[in-house]
Amino acid sequence: MKIIIDTHIFLWALYEPEKINKDKQQELEALSNTIYVSSISLIEIMIKNSIGKLSIHDDLIKAAEESGFELLDFSATDAIALSSIPLHHKDPFDRMLIAQAITNKYHLMSEDTKFKHYSCKLI
Repeated sequence: MKIIIDTHIFLWALYEPEKINKDKQQELEALSNTIYVSSISLIEIMIKNSIGKLSIHDDLIKAAEESGFELLDFSATDAIALSSIPLHHKDPFDRMLIAQAITNKYHLMSEDTKFKHYSCKLI
């Protein structure tokens, strides 16, 4: 299974793995799954870091790769898909992750309950 992880799941995996429930942790560790960190999550983290909402000093690309995660670029096709998804969720980063999951037909792992309003496959 191919899974895009939401930004908070990525940060929890790196810094607070105890916050990830057992079922999600099993999916993250399953060798049969490919786990993706979207470039959108990196953008969100860097913006929040620059305005003081987060304090991250690690090389997140290296950290993702060392954790066994793949990096996934946000494409023009993903961007165009934003126009066709309903506005149930107003967070632009989450909407981009949802569009990316729908476009690529990947699962999306998040604790955000608003994601259930979309046609993406959730974990």
